[in-house]
Amino acid sequence: MRGRTEQSMIMTGLRGVGKTVLLNEFADLARTARWEVVELEASKHDDGQFRQTIASLLRSALLQISPRKRWSDRARRAAEVLTSFGMTMTPGGTVSLTWDVEPAEGLADHGDLALDLTDVLVALGQAVQEHGRGVAILIDEVQFLRSVQLEALIQALHKTVQRRLPITFVGAGLPQIAELAGDAKSYAERLFRFPEIGSLGPDDAREALIRPAEHEDAAFTPDAVEMALQVTKGYPYFIQELGYQAWEISDGPVITADDIDAARDGYLAKLDRSFFRVRLDRATTLQTAYLRAMAELGPAAQKAADVARVLERESTQLGPTRAELIDMGLLYTPEHGYAAFTVPDFDQFMLRAVPQLVVPEVRRRPRRSTP
Repeated sequence: MRGRTEQSMIMTGLRGVGKTVLLNEFADLARTARWEVVELEASKHDDGQFRQTIASLLRSALLQISPRKRWSDRARRAAEVLTSFGMTMTPGGTVSLTWDVEPAEGLADHGDLALDLTDVLVALGQAVQEHGRGVAILIDEVQFLRSVQLEALIQALHKTVQRRLPITFVGAGLPQIAELAGDAKSYAERLFRFPEIGSLGPDDAREALIRPAEHEDAAFTPDAVEMALQVTKGYPYFIQELGYQAWEISDGPVITADDIDAARDGYLAKLDRSFFRVRLDRATTLQTAYLRAMAELGPAAQKAADVARVLERESTQLGPTRAELIDMGLLYTPEHGYAAFTVPDFDQFMLRAVPQLVVPEVRRRPRRSTP
């Protein structure tokens, strides 16, 4: 092994375009190449929880590549660095170790997440390099990492690249992640590739519908395929759901345009119950009204001022609500001053789920009584 890795990447795209499926493919490729895979779905953990999770996953990777009984000096040093990184303080004020390995002195104990994670990945990379192996870190929902966590990850990976260590990273997130990574570290654009994953082109969308049917000795008529593409707009998850619903109601092995048309109601009901509703259920009344106002304006990215006008408010009043929806992963900002849905066709769902826009009342502060 020459100690070279492919450029790390973060795939970006809306919900339902197959980013997680592609992450799983990368995991399979890495395992085939005898690399150890570390998989994580990011969530809004504080830095302490993030440390513990990463430390546990990387410790497991080290043990899989280098069993404890056969540790070299570098492997033991990596284990000691991991101990330093993962140490926690108990409520009683004593230090809790996650395993019986003494901590390294002066490594991963700076109290700075970026410096500490850098020490960990460098030590781990040096240890696994001895075995001709590597570690692939795969993180889904990257946009949910706190800025300090994302910055630490970028800085640590940058150091492993400079030292040509066999550590690589593949992430997946919503469209705003490229901007967030750039804000975290200016060299992120050089460190990562940011492939955009979107709806399938016409030829690929046809294949996605036709090939699975052929494996079941079924077929779609040409006009059924064209209607399916028009309904789903080429989004992979939508194609999957519509194909399933059409298969369920079809009388024979050949699925017709009439079957596709008849399947629409079941297809929309399934999307509404699962794909769409689970996201709306987390929204407050005001957040729901904001989403409904955006839907009123159409599927494209909308200016904050235009949404505020629909809600009969000032855009400054709705700034916190808009920020909350972005933080929840329901909206993203394709450009300054604009917001767009992270879920395809979410505008149409909002029109179905909330048929009438209700403008929330403005809560007025009570007047202070004069003495």
